[in-house]
Amino acid sequence: MLASLGNLPELAHQLSGLGGCTHPVRLDGHRTEYAINTTTGEIGNVLRHLDSASLPAGQLLVRCNNRRATRCAACAETYRRDTYHLITAGLRGGKCTSEQVAAHPRVFATFTAPSFGPVHNRPSGGRDCRCGIRHDEQDPALGTPLDPDTYDYEAAVLWNAHAGALWRRFSIYLRREVAKRAGLTQRAFRHHARVSFAKVAEYQKRGAVHFHAVIRLDGPEGGDTAPPTWATADLLTDAIQVAATAARLDGPKIDGRAHRFVFGRQLDVRTIRSADFDDGQELTERAVAAYIAKYATKGAETATGTLDRPIRFLAELAQARITEHARRMIRTACSLGARRELADLRLRAWAHMLGFRGHFSTKSRRYSTTLGALRDARAEWRRAQAAPAVPQDGETTLVLAHWVFAGTGLSHGETWLAASLEAAPGTEGEPTWTAVETN
Repeated sequence: MLASLGNLPELAHQLSGLGGCTHPVRLDGHRTEYAINTTTGEIGNVLRHLDSASLPAGQLLVRCNNRRATRCAACAETYRRDTYHLITAGLRGGKCTSEQVAAHPRVFATFTAPSFGPVHNRPSGGRDCRCGIRHDEQDPALGTPLDPDTYDYEAAVLWNAHAGALWRRFSIYLRREVAKRAGLTQRAFRHHARVSFAKVAEYQKRGAVHFHAVIRLDGPEGGDTAPPTWATADLLTDAIQVAATAARLDGPKIDGRAHRFVFGRQLDVRTIRSADFDDGQELTERAVAAYIAKYATKGAETATGTLDRPIRFLAELAQARITEHARRMIRTACSLGARRELADLRLRAWAHMLGFRGHFSTKSRRYSTTLGALRDARAEWRRAQAAPAVPQDGETTLVLAHWVFAGTGLSHGETWLAASLEAAPGTEGEPTWTAVETN
């Protein structure tokens, strides 16, 4: 059928521009660039024109940009690479970040959730689980409660819902603790140093969120300024340990039970070294960046066996292929979400995420570049490759565009053709201009 249309090469070229995305957004509409005389304001020639109806697929196809590997492996890979470069820029410099950050004190810290009840696990030292069995690494029982009826599902869901707020509370305490160790007030601290970080959220098998973070001490203007001489990795490590222990967040009171949220006792803080490789003895920049980027594309569905998209009705769970533990977490989130006093948590909307509604990767403003800046740079590179029409001297451009959503995904024929293609390097996202009109 595709061959009978007579535009198979053109369609293949358009699909290759998706970079392997299998669930693109389909748009109807048009985009036109006009030359504008900067002196008179008169509209001149049409420099470029794109109409979706003239494209081989009949519509503009745009990458879905979904970060979840279970939804779109190609777009998730782009997100993972961007996260890797974002983290690396904050460790080595580059991407408009000063290279002197490589000499700043920085650590890699992991913050866990508290216990909500005993679960099946793999204790260190080759010991058996509390159930009396030594579980295999792939055993689906790992992370599930030993006794589901006594497991605190309510606290587990609410912990996920408040984890982001608890991190913000910790970041405030951390600045206080660093200032205290430097003999400074909090107001004076900002004139001497700054705490920068980048973190990613990961789900443990039990469905509780924990955080991996790169935390760095900079000068007062961030990575572009050297930290004071008293700023060391040891001082930062000590401050993190105290701040993580002290951080508390009061939660809602439900049926007479008051909830308070804290981090778990398992806190790991390790200094990041500069060497790329050191026989596995040091925690290196490359290892940290790769580790964080890996978890940026994974959600609760990967670790806990839950859903990777929202649900509208609980009845949908009957047909869902998820673990019983995840099913109970989702039901608990929906039940709590029905309470008026918890409406701001939007637990029903985020039930598939087991209550967690924050961004998976976040960073402080001065840590390094942003994901948006990396996407913009990629789009700018694509536009440069398209050999754009350049206005004459004394002219600028006016862009008029109108796009409407027309659906998602590929047809069966397009899916078959896309599967036979390899993504063209540097052509992820928007298609090349296919028509130029002048008048």
